[in-house]
Amino acid sequence: MLTIALSKGRILKETLPLLATIGIEVSDDELNSRKLILDSNVEDIKIIVLRATDVPVFVQHGVADIGVSGKDVIEEKGYMGIYELLDLRISKCRMMVAAKSASDIQKNLLKVATKYPNTAKNYFNKINRQVEIIKLYGAMELAPVVGLSDCIVDLVDTGNTLKANGLKAFDEISSISSRLIVNISSYKSKNIEIKDLVESLEKNL
Repeated sequence: MLTIALSKGRILKETLPLLATIGIEVSDDELNSRKLILDSNVEDIKIIVLRATDVPVFVQHGVADIGVSGKDVIEEKGYMGIYELLDLRISKCRMMVAAKSASDIQKNLLKVATKYPNTAKNYFNKINRQVEIIKLYGAMELAPVVGLSDCIVDLVDTGNTLKANGLKAFDEISSISSRLIVNISSYKSKNIEIKDLVESLEKNL
């Protein structure tokens, strides 16, 4: 039995067609049900649909053998006990520093609003900038507009949300995409099954 953890939203929407190319499908009835563990068309493969931040946790603790997680989540938490096996090249975006103007990110002590405090702290440490990190869980773009912060660190896709709130993206911290991760113990105990799945996915990327 292999259990695959997927996160709700964009990653789920883009991962399911990819799994379908290698013969793993989940019916609409299953997806629309209230079940927490979903059956696939392959008898020994189950799917768990979780919040994005929970996927690596379930994989880390072996509840799921495999997961699909954004690189942003993996880098922010630095999970132990997992391997990153494959860049699936889906759900692409960029981790960016954004502000109202370039002058706003030149201050000696920079106030940074983000839901990625570790990522932001590591980045500004590398470029020797002194920062105060303000942890937020949403509405990031509002922070510089109302004066809560000088800038934000957040994921940027099209940039439309930034533009609509009078912000511009300046520095790129990293390129983000979804990665296939695996529990280290599962990789040893179910090596053949996992390697077969990874090799099949690689051929269809």
